[in-house]
Amino acid sequence: MIKTILPALLLGLTAIASAVLPAAPVHAEDLKPEQVHIRGSIVTYSGSVLKVKTREGETVDVTLADGWKLASVANAAVTDIKPGDFVGIASLPSAGGGDGALEVLIFPPAMKGAGEGSYAWDLKPDSSMTNATVADAVKGVDGRTVTVSYHGKEKKISIPDGTPVVTIAPATNDDLVPGAVVFIPAEKAASGPLAHQVLVGKNGVVPPM
Repeated sequence: MIKTILPALLLGLTAIASAVLPAAPVHAEDLKPEQVHIRGSIVTYSGSVLKVKTREGETVDVTLADGWKLASVANAAVTDIKPGDFVGIASLPSAGGGDGALEVLIFPPAMKGAGEGSYAWDLKPDSSMTNATVADAVKGVDGRTVTVSYHGKEKKISIPDGTPVVTIAPATNDDLVPGAVVFIPAEKAASGPLAHQVLVGKNGVVPPM
């Protein structure tokens, strides 16, 4: 990975796209390595290895691939979500119908349309991730409800008060300190997880996805 992401924002953003976005359907002969999402806190970082204590309590050594990318997240507000924005929303089905957001990532304009769709996610059991364009954003009594559109479909997702809302921000290797929270989309490999991208928390903001 370029050791610092985003001197030019696009490089980092393009890398993080695959962290939250699914691959397009492929033929069997084109299948890529199985993916695994690592969520946890850094134990140590040295050279090409990031040791992480996962949220499940396991400590794993993540190998950083050549050319790996690094970025962080910055706080945003639910009022920052505007019609036409491209967002990634992890959500759970609501008891009263529809979905309720667990977190919202507002993508920068350069990433609009990347990985568009709605699919299963592993933030919580039965959660899903929807990457889509905001059709409208309306303030309601229980917070904001957004209508998002993808592939000709629409989905309404409520965003309760207190839901983390973030956007992509720059980071450097100096941010990979013990205790920092990370979200890592990695490939399963015989030698352990192999990562091309790392999203690290900084300034008190942690990757919520």
